[in-house]
Amino acid sequence: MKSRFSFSGVMLWVGLAFIYLPMVILVIYSFNASRLVTVWGGWSTRWYAGLLSNTQLMSAVERSLQIAFFTATAAVALGTLAAFVMTRIKRFRGRTLFSGLVTAPLVMPEVITGLSLLLLFVAMAQAIGWPAERGMMTIWIAHTTFATAYVAIVVSGRLGELDQSIEEAAMDLGARPWKTFLLITVPMIAPSILAGWLLAFTLSLDDLVLASFVSGPGATTLPMEVFSAVRLGVRPEINAIASLILLAVSIFTLLAWFIVRSADKRSRQQPAEDDKPSWRAVIDSRKG
Repeated sequence: MKSRFSFSGVMLWVGLAFIYLPMVILVIYSFNASRLVTVWGGWSTRWYAGLLSNTQLMSAVERSLQIAFFTATAAVALGTLAAFVMTRIKRFRGRTLFSGLVTAPLVMPEVITGLSLLLLFVAMAQAIGWPAERGMMTIWIAHTTFATAYVAIVVSGRLGELDQSIEEAAMDLGARPWKTFLLITVPMIAPSILAGWLLAFTLSLDDLVLASFVSGPGATTLPMEVFSAVRLGVRPEINAIASLILLAVSIFTLLAWFIVRSADKRSRQQPAEDDKPSWRAVIDSRKG
């Protein structure tokens, strides 16, 4: 008789519990009435209500969301173009160097990247007077620098699987290359672009090291604020804001998964519908 519990199944559930059980505990303790995080004092929502009066923490959340949104958008634009160059332009001078520079942030330690960008911003400020001070702009540039590499890898994988005959057919019919890219290529790689955007958004929202190097006064992000608070002891407000972020990310991820799944289902059904003879063809065949 086959065993009900296999080793792989047990290890799967152990791995899932190891990843998600701390999150569940965090959400539960966000409703703790006690000011001491490790002591349970009953159920309460006082810390969620207290977030509205914590202007410093809410400002950090708003700043982090703004930086993450603009970082993901810029990284998608640059990463998609870089992926198109790496996959479609097979031969040009400096191709190996270009590919290496695009993917270098994937293996470069963030400490090295952050220190390099800090020195760059200081040298630029002394040479041309920009940036006058480090803040949201410098954090955005730093986050875009390393997030572009992740988007380029994700999109290039999808571009490498596409059938180029569709694009060639569009150009043979008179479509210009930029129009073919926008109307043919982009819709076919839309799921990978969305995945790259979500990945870049998450990386920017989670980053601590780069932001610590290139930020300035009044430009504290949420990870920096949480890290500074945790060093003095975890406050209940931290559990509350973390629970809200988990809820928002879960809802957004579920919606993105549903959209991608629906688009993939429609793309699979479309060829079958195209193969069906139209009613006009059936009538013409009967008349003949």
